[in-house]
Amino acid sequence: MHTSSRHYVLVSDALTSEETEALEAIARASDGRWSILKANVDTDAGQLPLEEIGVIYISVDVLGESSKMQLTRLMSLFCEVALKSPSLQWLQASSAGLDRPQYQALLERGVAVTHAGGIAATTVAHSAVAGLLALGRDLPRFMSMQNNRQWMPARGPDAPQDISGQTAIVVGLGAIGREIARLCIALGLHVTGFNRSGICPPNLDIEVHGIAEFDDYVGKTDWLILSCPLTEETRHLVEERHFRCMKPSARLVDVSRGGVVDSAALLTALREGALAGAYLDVFETEPLPADSPFWTLPNTIITPHAAGDSAGRGRKLTELFIKNLERHVSGRSL
Repeated sequence: MHTSSRHYVLVSDALTSEETEALEAIARASDGRWSILKANVDTDAGQLPLEEIGVIYISVDVLGESSKMQLTRLMSLFCEVALKSPSLQWLQASSAGLDRPQYQALLERGVAVTHAGGIAATTVAHSAVAGLLALGRDLPRFMSMQNNRQWMPARGPDAPQDISGQTAIVVGLGAIGREIARLCIALGLHVTGFNRSGICPPNLDIEVHGIAEFDDYVGKTDWLILSCPLTEETRHLVEERHFRCMKPSARLVDVSRGGVVDSAALLTALREGALAGAYLDVFETEPLPADSPFWTLPNTIITPHAAGDSAGRGRKLTELFIKNLERHVSGRSL
């Protein structure tokens, strides 16, 4: 690997002046070992000092509207630079998941890639519970009635079931899953969690099992909530056989990663009434094609991988990066 006494930190020139000054201060304190390098959509990767780029920050504006399959011009530039920089030591991603192929290639090369897990945990949890409440209170049907100017109250046995007292499975008990579980408990649901260890995280009082036991419980739940990363263990964790054994009244909330659910099996389950409804923020193919049948399902709520988006996300992520850059420059662990 190329070595140099000087390294650059590649960031977007869309960072605020205050954020840039904080980064410049860290660089100045390194006695010339580090400098800040800015890029934008007009930057030519071939004109950058690739041999000397040691850190890359994928800020929220760099990610933009990129999906795993389709990158914006700026995200494409930053990924190209990352893959071509032989001295790259560390890349800060803007997402909790690191299943993007460019990140996997860097990890295989020995580059440190830090995720943004926890940055948007509360926001994602709020989105998941909003989807749960919307489905549980039958809002898709009411919205359809509103569009058609129909006044048709549902009373008696046709009314939505009480959410309090229902059961929920939460798969993935990281920062997002823990907050989802906490909010579900506050709504009166009985929550069972699943993670790799089968051990309940601190400050969370629920029954927890390992992923290997998932099949034994999925048929008993009213709500299946997915907040886990995409790994070889979780790829198509939920497939046709699970939908066949679930209650027809059960619903799915997916704020994990595209690929945790078998999309074809899910589509069939929703179409045929094997599943009562779904809130879907992620898909195996993103962006979701305009001709996808998912768009027209009356029992489905779709958001464009936006469960973690909020006005404050970029600021929180940059604050994390600044703290981590201080640690990196001083030789401490990220």
